[in-house]
Amino acid sequence: MKVILAKSAGFCFGVRRAVDTVYEQVEQKKGKIYTFGPIIHNEEVVADLEKKGVCVVETVKELKNCQDGTVIIRSHGVGKSVYELLEAENIPYVDATCPFVQKIHRIVERYSREGCHVLIIGNENHPEVEGIKGWSANFAQTSVISTVEEAQKFVLESPKKVCIVSQTTFNNKKFQELVEIISKKGYDIVVLNTICNATQERQTEAKAIAAEVEAMIVVGGKNSSNTQKLFEICKKECENTCYIQTLKDLDLSKLRFINSVGITAGASTPNKIIEEVQKNVRNEF
Repeated sequence: MKVILAKSAGFCFGVRRAVDTVYEQVEQKKGKIYTFGPIIHNEEVVADLEKKGVCVVETVKELKNCQDGTVIIRSHGVGKSVYELLEAENIPYVDATCPFVQKIHRIVERYSREGCHVLIIGNENHPEVEGIKGWSANFAQTSVISTVEEAQKFVLESPKKVCIVSQTTFNNKKFQELVEIISKKGYDIVVLNTICNATQERQTEAKAIAAEVEAMIVVGGKNSSNTQKLFEICKKECENTCYIQTLKDLDLSKLRFINSVGITAGASTPNKIIEEVQKNVRNEF
């Protein structure tokens, strides 16, 4: 069997930086370590950190009780109010927000203060998008869309300047499609494509591999937005595409009469899991 592993599969820069930050804090043994939300969307990594004593804090209320340790802000970033709370409560923290996400925070803060309506293209319930919204100076003038239908329904009561940004892991082709719809509405728009280069590269490579193989395996956490986007892209090119978190989720029987298979993985998937999947697929066939 021909097995093609995507060169871009696995941890991106921002995720690796965040994960390394937590492990470094654990090794220093300076007290309790908390992460505000799972450090990344990968259950295997989060479980390993929990074994080492890292506690995941899910709410602002819980965050206020973390004065006995250090809080690590995850790669997805948080709103401005979270920083203000940590400083007001004198809670030590380490910022592991992805630099590409921080760039969006600065853009949103600047343009919203200038009176622009901020339009975020992404998943409204994703922590990265929630954090981005939290940097707007005017929440009433901030919107989130992710579908063609939402873009078509987007209407402002009075003509004004619109600043469009994107979740870093959004589908690039879909982003362009939604921007085109908004641009036809006659608003004065500033478009800032903030999809990170690693995401675009990963999506482009996954699409190319999926188009030339008989089966495609996408590896990543079930809550990983960028992995879900990879699955959608691969599925369009190769009907026989499966989405797994680890090797145990892979049904090898479905690959028995396949001559070629491609493997890619989301930005929060450890190399250990990717290598395990690749090795077992090669050994079985």
